[in-house]
Amino acid sequence: MPELPEVETTRRGIEPHVLGRRVERLLVRDGRLRWPVPPELPATLAGQTIDAVERRGKYLLMRTAAGTVIVHLGMSGSLRVLPAETPPARHDHVDWVLDDGRCLRLRDPRRFGCVLWTEDDPMRHPLLADLGPEPHGEGFSGGYLFELSRGRTVGVKGFIMNSHVVVGVGNIYANESLFRAGIHPARAAGRIGRERYDELAGAIRDILAAAILQGGTTLRDFTDSEGKPGYFRHELQVYGRAGEPCTVCGAPLRLSRQDQRATVYCPNCQH
Repeated sequence: MPELPEVETTRRGIEPHVLGRRVERLLVRDGRLRWPVPPELPATLAGQTIDAVERRGKYLLMRTAAGTVIVHLGMSGSLRVLPAETPPARHDHVDWVLDDGRCLRLRDPRRFGCVLWTEDDPMRHPLLADLGPEPHGEGFSGGYLFELSRGRTVGVKGFIMNSHVVVGVGNIYANESLFRAGIHPARAAGRIGRERYDELAGAIRDILAAAILQGGTTLRDFTDSEGKPGYFRHELQVYGRAGEPCTVCGAPLRLSRQDQRATVYCPNCQH
């Protein structure tokens, strides 16, 4: 599933190609995504100019004077900028046909993504209204995590992966951040002190920033129909390395499952 760094990399990749462009038409080949594409959206978007391309959590927002398109890539979706006449592949469901002869094309093999519309403030949309702060925003800090965690018995990994607590900390980056902060993923969120939350908040910010940078430097061209964001893979210290030696102490990394997700940690360095 695309994580926050991959979504931000996508935003940065498509923005130069679509910002300020007029949507000649919206071509919906198959609107049966996680939620149906609004049937009135092609008529609504026709002639509108894309004034901004933003991100909130894992959602992309394309603002126009008439309202905002809300896009989620689901588990398998991607966006590419292509010549409008490029023949669609099987899973190419939606095209924003632009005034320069190109299109922004949504490919989503599993159809768990979405293309929705709001004429109101998108931050008040039900999908976005209750999201936690951005990891690099002013509202996120060790103090914030500490205060919110008081009395909570859930494991800290599940706590930081809760999008109502903080957005964008998916499974890969939760594993990596907890390792960097030296915190055991199963430790109760309410039993972690302020100083350790300061370390964890810093680790989350640093890990995500590095992953965004890595995505940008390993990214294929977004005008390429097969381009994929780079995934921070060769920088990973624990995720996907169960049984291998810890890069700090050499102990074998252990694998467990929390909330049906793979959790890899060092039994010596994380407590």
